[in-house]
Amino acid sequence: MADSTEQRASSRRVGALAALWPFIRPYRGMVVLAGLALILTASVSLVLPLAVRRVVDGFGDSAALLDKYFGAALLIAALLAGGTGLRYYFVTRLGERVVADIRRALFDRVLGMSPAFFEKILTGEVLSRITTDTTLILSVIGSSVSVALRNVLMLLGGLVLLGLTSAKLTGLVLLIVPAVVVPIVVLGRKLRTLSRENQDWIASSSGKAAEALQAVQTVQSFTHEAGTRSDFADVTEKSFISAQTRIQTRAVMTVIVIFLVFAGVVGVLWMGARDVRAGVMSAGQLVQFVIYAVMVAGSVGALSEIWGELQRAAGATERLVEMLQAEDAVDDPASPRSLPRPVQGEVVLDGVTFRYPARPEVSALRDVSLRVAPGETVALVGPSGAGKSTVLQLLMRFYDPQAGAVRLDGVDLRDMARADFRRAMALVPQDPVIFATSARENIRFGRPEASDAEVEAAARAAAAHDFIAALPQGYDSYLGERGVMLSGGQKQRIAIARAILRDAPVLLLDEATSALDAESERAVQQAVERLGQGRTVLVVAHRLATVKRADRIVVFEAGQIVAMGSHDELVAEGGLYARLARLQFTEGTAG
Repeated sequence: MADSTEQRASSRRVGALAALWPFIRPYRGMVVLAGLALILTASVSLVLPLAVRRVVDGFGDSAALLDKYFGAALLIAALLAGGTGLRYYFVTRLGERVVADIRRALFDRVLGMSPAFFEKILTGEVLSRITTDTTLILSVIGSSVSVALRNVLMLLGGLVLLGLTSAKLTGLVLLIVPAVVVPIVVLGRKLRTLSRENQDWIASSSGKAAEALQAVQTVQSFTHEAGTRSDFADVTEKSFISAQTRIQTRAVMTVIVIFLVFAGVVGVLWMGARDVRAGVMSAGQLVQFVIYAVMVAGSVGALSEIWGELQRAAGATERLVEMLQAEDAVDDPASPRSLPRPVQGEVVLDGVTFRYPARPEVSALRDVSLRVAPGETVALVGPSGAGKSTVLQLLMRFYDPQAGAVRLDGVDLRDMARADFRRAMALVPQDPVIFATSARENIRFGRPEASDAEVEAAARAAAAHDFIAALPQGYDSYLGERGVMLSGGQKQRIAIARAILRDAPVLLLDEATSALDAESERAVQQAVERLGQGRTVLVVAHRLATVKRADRIVVFEAGQIVAMGSHDELVAEGGLYARLARLQFTEGTAG
C-alpha cells in the first residue's frame, strides 16, 4: 500500500482542486456574490488602519473631528460585519451544495459499476470516499478557500499600503518573505505525501470495519472476534500514526512560519520606533504600519495553516476524481439498440468463453453454446463451480464474455443499454438481498408502481403471505438490515415474491428454493410453474427434485455442457446427471 501511496502522492498538487470546477460552475452566481462580499470585507479591513492613523495623529484636534473619526470607524465595523456575514452565507451554502452534488455523482457512478469493479475495492472504502473525502472538500469550499482568498487580498493590499506608509520599513519586511516561503515549500511537499497516505489508511480502516460488520454472524460463529478486532485495531493504529506524523509536520511548519514572521515584525517595529523618535515618521504612521504589518504577518501565518488543508483536500479530490473517472469493464454502447417489443424471451449463448477478472487463469465457461426458446423452462445442473450461476451473471450482463456472444431475442446484450434488457428479466439470487425497510417495500422493489393488492398477491404466490401476516405489523413490519429478523427460507420467499411481482418475460432462478423446507418448496415450486407459463425460465439448482419437470435439463461440468435432455433421458443415458440423481434420490443425501 505504501508504494502505491507514494506513487500517487508524487503527482499530487493543490492544482488538483481545479477538478472541482465542473461541480462549482453551475453556481457561478453564488461564487460572484461570495467574491464581492470577500472583496468588501478585505477592503474595509485595509481601510481601518488609515482611520486609526487619522485618530492618533489628530488626537489633539477638535472633539467634533474626533467624533467624525469614531463615527466613520463604527460605519466601517458595520460594513465589515455585514460583509463577513454575507461571505459566510454564500460560501457555506456553496460548499454544502457542491458537496451534495459530488456525493450524488459518486453514488450514481458507483451504483452503475459492474461487479468487476468491486473485486478491486472494498465497499467500505467506497463509502469512505463518499463521506470522509467529501467532508474534507466541504471544509475547503465552505471555509478554507474563502479564508485563503481573503488572506491573499489582505497580504497583497497590506504590502502595497505598507510601501505607501514607509518604503524603508517595507523593504525590511520583504526580506522576511523568502525565509517564510522556504519552509512552506519544503515541508509542504512532505505534507502532501502524508495527507494522501493518511486518507488511504482511513479508507482502509472503513473497509475493514464494513467487511467485518457485514459478516458479523460469521465472525461470531467462528469465535474470530479477537482476530477481527486485532486486524481493525492494527489498521486504525496505522491510520493514527500516519495522522500523527502529518500533524507533527504541519505543527512544525506553523511554528517556523509564525516565529519567523513575528520575529521579523518585532525587528521592523524596533526600527520604526527609532524613526519616530528621530521625527522621520509620525506616531500615527507607525501605528498604521504596525497594524498593516500585523495584517500581513497574520495573513502569511493563516495561509501556511490553510495550505495544509488545501493539500488534504487536493488528495481527497484526486481520490474522488479517480472514482468518477474509473473505467468499467462493462458499459453501455454510445448508440444502443433497442430490445424488440414485445419481448419474446429467446436466450442464446453462442460460443461463450468467460474468465472472472479475479481469476484470469481459470475459465468459468469454455466455448458454451445454448439456445433457450421463448417460453421454455431450462434447468442448469452440475457440481459446484461448474459454471451454472456464471450463465445467469452473463445474462444479466454483470460481466462480458472474453469470446462469443450472449443474445436476447437476437440482439447482443453488448449492443443494448443494460437498463433496457434488464427490465425484461427477474432474478432470484442464491443469497437473497433484503433491504432495511418493510416487508411490503421489499417486495415492491420488484415493481415500484405496484399496488398493495398486487404486492400481497405476489407474496401469496411465493408462499410468503402467512409468515408476513404473522409479523407484528404485518406487511408494514420493518425487516432489519439485510433481513436479520427473517430466516433464510423467509428471505428467499420475499425475493421470489419480488420476482413474481416484476412480471418479467425472462425469469432467472439461482438456487431459489435451496433454503426452503419441503412444504414451502412444494408451494413455491407450484408458484414458479404457474409463473413460468408463457415465460422463459432458467433454473440453477443442486436439488434435482426441483428441476425434474423442466422442459430441458442442461448438465455442466468444468465450465462446459456435457449433457442435455429431460430427466428420464439423462438418467437412462448414465453419466454425471445419472450419478447425481442416484446420490440424491436413492441415497437421500439431497441438499
